[in-house]
Amino acid sequence: MGKPMLEELTIERLSYGDEAVAHLSDGRVAFIEGACPGDRVRVDITEGKERFVRGHVTDIIEASPDRVDPRAPFEIECGTCGWQLVAYERQLVEKRDNIVAQLVKVAHVDAERAQSIVAPCIPSDRPWGYRNKLEFACATDASGFTMGYHRKGADGIVSPKEFPLGSHALAKAPKAVRGALRFLAGSNDLGIYRVGIRGSMRTKSLEVALWTEGGNFPRVAVAGTLARALKASSIVRVATGGPQGARKVKGVEVLHGTGYWKERLCQQSFKITAPSFFQVNTEQAERLVETTLEALDVREGDEVADLYCGVGTFTIPLARTGAHVYGVESYSSSVRDLRRVAEETELDIDVIGGDAARELPMLGHLDAVLVDPPRAGLDASLVKSIAEAGPTKVAYVSCDPATWARDVARFEAQGYELTRATPVDLFPQTYHVETTSLLIRK
Repeated sequence: MGKPMLEELTIERLSYGDEAVAHLSDGRVAFIEGACPGDRVRVDITEGKERFVRGHVTDIIEASPDRVDPRAPFEIECGTCGWQLVAYERQLVEKRDNIVAQLVKVAHVDAERAQSIVAPCIPSDRPWGYRNKLEFACATDASGFTMGYHRKGADGIVSPKEFPLGSHALAKAPKAVRGALRFLAGSNDLGIYRVGIRGSMRTKSLEVALWTEGGNFPRVAVAGTLARALKASSIVRVATGGPQGARKVKGVEVLHGTGYWKERLCQQSFKITAPSFFQVNTEQAERLVETTLEALDVREGDEVADLYCGVGTFTIPLARTGAHVYGVESYSSSVRDLRRVAEETELDIDVIGGDAARELPMLGHLDAVLVDPPRAGLDASLVKSIAEAGPTKVAYVSCDPATWARDVARFEAQGYELTRATPVDLFPQTYHVETTSLLIRK
């Protein structure tokens, strides 16, 4: 489009992403970095297309009343908390508005109905310091071992001094781990490409997971050095194989301690191994579970399927109602973790390791189904299979408003009606949001 051009714009809203939205005088949508709704700004347009442009703020002409000073500007550069320019109360409004917009745009729900269905976003008590897990990229360069974040659109890794999204349980761990591994490596490459650190404020459990390619690894030296550097209850190596971007876990080696991270959620202790997923905001995860179970209203004796159940975040509370629960999960480490807690609790749970679409038809009559799929949502064939199973109620928990809205339309085409949707803010200072919703069979 030639040389970049400057425009004066009034910012209207936040997108589902780190950019804010405005409109040029010619009607094109402008996606702007570094802006807050209500700002009057001068922007540098760096990319232009027929229907939209992209740019970034160069000057703030008039600041929005919802603009705040960023607590961690570095995190904006790395894309880890791009909404921190916006007051937290406004973040909650914008998250709800994004969900309403997706219902209208993708599911073709009437705007008035969408507004009536979507509840206010449930806020986090901790807008900062809420994460129970931090993950870092690792590399070895001319200066030695480095551990930190990638900057957006830039090469190399940079290491911040503070991690304001991390909970108090993680406050000192990153610096200790980075120093220990840097000392141990010297000028050698340890083969570590990722480090994950989980810390619980409830159980005081702390685990360090070192992700490496398979092959030789200085297990004893690494375990000893890290154990002296910090009080970790578990240190593990996750050995992987395959091309970058599609690595598969080959095995988990316990280098020190228990070999799992322990967290307590909804009055239940979970022992979670390094490859298994667990929500990063424990307190808000409880609100997500409570809101979902209140809507689903499962009764004693009900037959319930929990698809994509993971380590049992929803499975265990469902079973505590007296229902018989089928927990279906394809990821092997999560299956093992759930089987362990199911055996410990002696609840009425059938843990099934397998693909949800393949296993569902074999479960027979179901009174209710709960789905918590990955970001890509549900396959159209699975929506049809759930409808054929005939549950009266379907609870759908989603981390992506667009794929959720698409699947809502598919369920409504199969004879279900979306009756409620509640955003729960598990990720303050970011655009991410969880939505828990209820569909009732007509």
